[in-house]
Amino acid sequence: MTEKDESVFNQDESNEEVNTKSTQDSSVENTDATNETSQDNLQEDDSQNVEENADSKDEEIQQLKKDVQENEEKYLRLYAEFENYKRRIQKENQTMKAYKSQDVLNDILPTIDNIERALQIDGEDEQFKSLKKGVEMVHESLLNALKNNGLEKIETEGQQFDPNVHQAVVQDDNPDYESGQITQELQSGYKLKERVLRPSMVKVNQ
Repeated sequence: MTEKDESVFNQDESNEEVNTKSTQDSSVENTDATNETSQDNLQEDDSQNVEENADSKDEEIQQLKKDVQENEEKYLRLYAEFENYKRRIQKENQTMKAYKSQDVLNDILPTIDNIERALQIDGEDEQFKSLKKGVEMVHESLLNALKNNGLEKIETEGQQFDPNVHQAVVQDDNPDYESGQITQELQSGYKLKERVLRPSMVKVNQ
């Protein structure tokens, strides 16, 4: 081979090395660019995932707050209802305790009426007077015992007629009394504390 041919051959090899190196450098640059693009895409995906997770957490927190508020309102309503129920039961129990003797007193009232009718009978016999005195003592003792249990006799004669506690059965025309004033009690009326057991039967002036 001549020197000229050797020179040409060496130059071709050099060119091939340069081209190969250039190709390698270009490949490396492309790879780097691809990696950078991939990293950028990954960062964008991660950022998007973080934002989505944050939004999801915010929604979950808001829902939990809403649930807590609703449960608190339910509890407060139930508590208020329970307190009202408890007060109502306590009031009913107090009322029952205050008027527990009502049925017994209602049964006793006719007996008191009979005793009072007996006391209206007059007699001159000493034995009768002695017996009447004994009945008066029993009557007074019975009324005191019933009074200690809340029984109260309704005031009548000389009082203004009150339809809440009096029952007018006869109309009177008595100049000694004002209009609407009670002139006579025909049957005693009684109250148990503030509750009327039986109104008084009365004669009322017109």
